[in-house]
Amino acid sequence: MNNKTLLENLRSIPDFPKKGINFRDVTTLFDNPECLQIMLDELYDLYKDKGITKIVGIESRGFIMASALAVKLHAGVVLCRKPGKLPCETIQESYSKEYGTDTIEIHKDSINSDDVVLLHDDLLATGGTMKAAYNLVKKFNPKKIYVNFIIELTREGLHGRDNFDKDAEITTLLKV
Repeated sequence: MNNKTLLENLRSIPDFPKKGINFRDVTTLFDNPECLQIMLDELYDLYKDKGITKIVGIESRGFIMASALAVKLHAGVVLCRKPGKLPCETIQESYSKEYGTDTIEIHKDSINSDDVVLLHDDLLATGGTMKAAYNLVKKFNPKKIYVNFIIELTREGLHGRDNFDKDAEITTLLKV
C-alpha cells in the first residue's frame, strides 16, 4: 500500500535503541490525525469483508489501531500482554529472543472457536512476538486468523514473514 503521506510522516531514529538500528517510530503516525485516519481507512478496507469478530492488539502500540478498527468492524478487542498485566486466568506462549526468552498471554476466555481473529501490531521485524501471539491464538481454535502490521521492515534483511506458516495471511500498510 505504502501511502505517501504515511511514509512522509514516519519518523526514523538512527542508532536507537542501539548503534546500527534505524528505529521506525510510529508515534508520529498516531499523533497526526490525517495519518491516523488513513491507517484506519486502509485497515478497514482490508478487513471489512472478512467477518472479523475479535482483534488481538499486541502490547502496547498494537492496542491503538486494534481498538479503533474494532469499533469500525463491530468487533471485540483482546489484549495480548506480558505476564502479570492481565487480571484473570490466562494462557501463555513463550518465545526466544536475541538474549533469552519472553512470554505473552491472553485471557483464557477471550477467544472461542466461532471467532475470526485479526492479530495486529505496529511493526514486523524478526516476527518473534507476533509468531508467539499467532501460536497462542491458534490454541483457541478460531475459524480463521489474519495477521496485520502497520510497518514491515524489508530492507534490514530481517525476513520476519519467514517465521510464519505458509498459509498465514499477513498484510502490512507500509514496507520500508
